[in-house]
Amino acid sequence: MPSYIGIDPGAAGALATIFDDGYSELSIHLYDYADAVLIRALLKSLTHATAVIEKAQAMPKQGVTSMFNYGTNYGRWLERLEICNVPYTFVTPAKWRKAMFDSMIVMADKKEMSRDLAVRLFPSVADRLSRKKDHGRAEALLLAEFCRRENNIKKNALSKRILPGAEE
Repeated sequence: MPSYIGIDPGAAGALATIFDDGYSELSIHLYDYADAVLIRALLKSLTHATAVIEKAQAMPKQGVTSMFNYGTNYGRWLERLEICNVPYTFVTPAKWRKAMFDSMIVMADKKEMSRDLAVRLFPSVADRLSRKKDHGRAEALLLAEFCRRENNIKKNALSKRILPGAEE
């Protein structure tokens, strides 16, 4: 079964996985950065996984220590994916947010906006996104959904090229 992984590498970072067999309701798993043993077990168990990780970038007015810690966390996420042979791509915050928040009214607090959208798209995990500090989980979940949508677009485009005469 295909699985789509989203990783928010920030200090409150998290990993979200969406399993999509194409028939039943999506199965969703959320892991915090500190759940290293569980994350490694999950990643090793996946056979058809694709991951996206938010591209790291320096933020204005962030201190040296803060950026060093962020870079260390980022490297650990990449290491986990590499060790478990999970293919991944980088996506900028601007790109995935544009795709996911396309028709929403932009709020000043993007993290709160992420939590709000994740709760609306995935009510089955709303209890795991109820606190303000759960924004890392919410963004990881939205990144996983972005990954799922992007891969479905690619599959549909490929099937149209392979199957001439497919309806548009």
